[in-house]
Amino acid sequence: MVASSSIPTIPSHTKAWIYSEYGKSGEVLKFDPNVPLPQLNDHQVLIKVVAAALNPVDYKRMAGNLKPTDTPLPHVPGYDVAGVVVKVGSEVKKFKVGDQVYGDVSEKAVDHPNVLGSLAEFTIAEEKVLAHKPTNLTFPEAASLPLAIITAYEGLERAQFSATKSLLVLGGAGGVGTHVIQLAKHVFGGTKIAATCSTGKLELLRNLGAHLPIDYTKEKIENYPEKFDVVYDAIGETESALKAVKEGGKVVTIVNPGTAATFFVLTSDGSVLEKLRGYIEDGKVKPILDPNAKMGEELCGFVVFLDNQIIPPINVTSIYLVT
Repeated sequence: MVASSSIPTIPSHTKAWIYSEYGKSGEVLKFDPNVPLPQLNDHQVLIKVVAAALNPVDYKRMAGNLKPTDTPLPHVPGYDVAGVVVKVGSEVKKFKVGDQVYGDVSEKAVDHPNVLGSLAEFTIAEEKVLAHKPTNLTFPEAASLPLAIITAYEGLERAQFSATKSLLVLGGAGGVGTHVIQLAKHVFGGTKIAATCSTGKLELLRNLGAHLPIDYTKEKIENYPEKFDVVYDAIGETESALKAVKEGGKVVTIVNPGTAATFFVLTSDGSVLEKLRGYIEDGKVKPILDPNAKMGEELCGFVVFLDNQIIPPINVTSIYLVT
């Protein structure tokens, strides 16, 4: 499916999935055909959504786990989006009406994220969090990338990873881990990349660029004889990560460890996506999707490819699992 060449009429309301109380998605997430769209400010872009991705942070937020720093209810979930620009603010310079764009619409993932997310017919984002969609990607492929790939990139930057250093990725087959491996090899020039996964994912990790896939069902990483300059913990096993890092090395984690590791939460940044565009269009860095996925109770790790008419129960052209 491709975006229509005709630009929709500028709407004042949007169809969307929305929740007005915290809880499980199956209980609180409701379809609303008439959600008001905020007024576009000078630096914002109005997007006709073609595909949206749902990440673990979506269901954590929906469950109320981010309540102390959340924006007031109600919320439309969804951080990641790919779609077509239908209107731009007066100060927007990078985009014009008709451009195909993608990005993570909330600049701060857990610090007062957007009320209006991407699981809607239309959404709004700041110009600085968006980038032009890579020409070789479908909308669902593009929507699967922003939050995960920016997180992967930011963690490697914070760890000061470089071609001369060895890297271990904990959770190499996950949404973030698959991108850490690819970026470490193709963008940062890494030549010694190890990553953990289950038995069935070892070949996937080799294909992504891991020189040493490690089956965590057979080997405990804390007992592994080799130590690494950088350990990227994408799954919350920071104690093991700290035992696997060389003395003077760095551990970064995206799961708050309460330890000596460097913990961070990404800041959405369209410039990172633009920087990586060449690697994506050259096929060096790829989205990893499973077209045979089944939608589970919790709507996370999925890309939904929205049809032009969103009606309950959400008119989805395709659903993909982000591996």
